This record gives sequence, C-alpha cells and structure tokens, in this order.
Amino acid sequence: MAEQDRMEGLYQALVQRALEARESSYSPYSGFAVGAALLCADGTVYPGCNIECASSSPTNCAERTAFFRAVSEGKREFLAIAVAGGPAGKSPEEFCPPCGVCRQVMAEFCGPDFEVLLTDGKSIQKLTLKELFPYSFGKNNLG
Repeated sequence: MAEQDRMEGLYQALVQRALEARESSYSPYSGFAVGAALLCADGTVYPGCNIECASSSPTNCAERTAFFRAVSEGKREFLAIAVAGGPAGKSPEEFCPPCGVCRQVMAEFCGPDFEVLLTDGKSIQKLTLKELFPYSFGKNNLG
C-alpha cells in the first residue's frame, strides 16, 4: 500500500507540473494550450508546452517538446507522462489525449507499459501506451 500511495503522490505532482507547463504554451492560432510533464526513470521531470507556428506544420506538441528536451539531454528511459490541455486561459475541463504523432514518438522511446496520465483539472485518467496505441509502428517493422 505504501508503494501505491507513493506512486499516487508522484502522479499528482506530475499532473501539477503539466498544468504549470500549460502556462508557457504559445498557441495564438488555436487558442488551445497544452502542457506535459515527462518522468524519466532517474526521477528527472521534463516539462513541455505546445508551440504553434503560423504555417502549422512546424508546430510542436507539448508531449514531443518534453520528449525532445529529455532526449537532447541524453535521457532514454521514461516511466510516465502527464498531459493537460484545454482553451488557453481556462482550466482544463476534459481529458486531452496525445495526438497520433506524439503516440508514435512515445512508442519510439517507451515500452507498452509506459503510463500516460490525462487530467481534466479535477481527476486523473491513467492509461498505458499499449491502450492508447495498440498497433504502433517501430524498428521491428523495418525488416
């Protein structure tokens, strides 16, 4: 029970970091602010926010921002990510699941048991990467 309580406290802190990361969102076109907080196996947390561009395709999601920050600093082992999203300037009111591109990045670096925490600002929904992305494409598909 102590381990479960420790993990619940860790998840609450990770969700709080994702909510805080939303505040740095640059989303002038969609008005949809997303924050993420990625927990590495060594306990380091990398926050990320969505960053939009006028031409759309260079836009980067919060989850990928967090992953790319961590990977660029040599991290390769991850335990969980928390994601919070909703209209900028307002508290999230719905769960904001990662887009397909973000799920693909997660599959590149994480196993099927990697935990994805979604928050609506009031509660946490915990899913595994396998539940979110059951048929991922990876290095094993390259022949």
